[in-house]
Amino acid sequence: MDILTLPVIGKPLWMWAGFMLAVVALLAFDLGVLHRKTREIGVRESLLMSLVYISLGLGFGGLVWMQLGATAGVEYLTGFVIEKSLAIDNVFVIALIFGFFAIPPALQHRVLFWGVLGVIVLRAIMIGVGAALVSQFGWVLYIFAAFLILTGVKMLFAGDKPMDLTNNAALKWLRRVMPISDKLEGDRFFVQGIDPRTGKAARLATPLFLALVLVELADLVFAVDSVPAIFAITTDPYIVYTSNIMAILGLRALYFALAAVLHRFAYLKQALAVLLVFIGGKIFIADALGWEKFPATLSLSITFAILAAGVGWSLWKTRKTTALPGAPGAGG
Repeated sequence: MDILTLPVIGKPLWMWAGFMLAVVALLAFDLGVLHRKTREIGVRESLLMSLVYISLGLGFGGLVWMQLGATAGVEYLTGFVIEKSLAIDNVFVIALIFGFFAIPPALQHRVLFWGVLGVIVLRAIMIGVGAALVSQFGWVLYIFAAFLILTGVKMLFAGDKPMDLTNNAALKWLRRVMPISDKLEGDRFFVQGIDPRTGKAARLATPLFLALVLVELADLVFAVDSVPAIFAITTDPYIVYTSNIMAILGLRALYFALAAVLHRFAYLKQALAVLLVFIGGKIFIADALGWEKFPATLSLSITFAILAAGVGWSLWKTRKTTALPGAPGAGG
């Protein structure tokens, strides 16, 4: 048997290898060609990059459709749309992190690039564990569904409390266990210097590294919602992982495109909350109606409707507000 046709987690090895090679090529082109030099990324460039990444994500969905069928294609598209939507909430948190550490726009791309590399590995682990649990214990899907419903309800009524990074437990722990520089050193994560606690020479972490750690932790928190959400749509690990990664690959471009106008999405969190409740609830709805599975096309249509309503209402209600201070393109 040709080694490339060997099954790996339900799909031939060549499908996994081809996808990962494409991801590596995209990242190498991004870092090695487009952003080889440290510079600020403008809104126009980020919008163009976002369009390219969205087109690539949709194009890959077309390949999934042709290779695995219409149902798989619709499931991939639904997962892609949901992950992109949840990423907008993640963008808001990333903007707060960059603002807290006073990371200039020219250095933000470096943090986001390495952050995405970490996300690719982290999501692979989480999705692998989730797939193993679902294949062995089918009832785990109902746990995922209940968790999504509870999370959505909590989001809906939690309000918008500002995040206070000053008392962040992870940040306090990092400051306690490692020497840290109190100023940025260009695009470097570590520099040689004097440990302010001991007065001795040491390798110091810069605020850029602290920002990277918090960005990775933020994605871990968001993955706890997004991974179960996509498993509630499909249990195919290939579709779950590829839709996640294709959506995340454009996170850097999405950040620079949206950071200056995040204030215009003030009511998107409520829409995402309703979406999580729907995604979790449709598993129970399918059982109650005697369906083998909630129709993929209906799920996608309702997803679009919820998000469109949230975005439309947000744009209408915030049409006279100003940009977030300190965001790229906001003049701060």
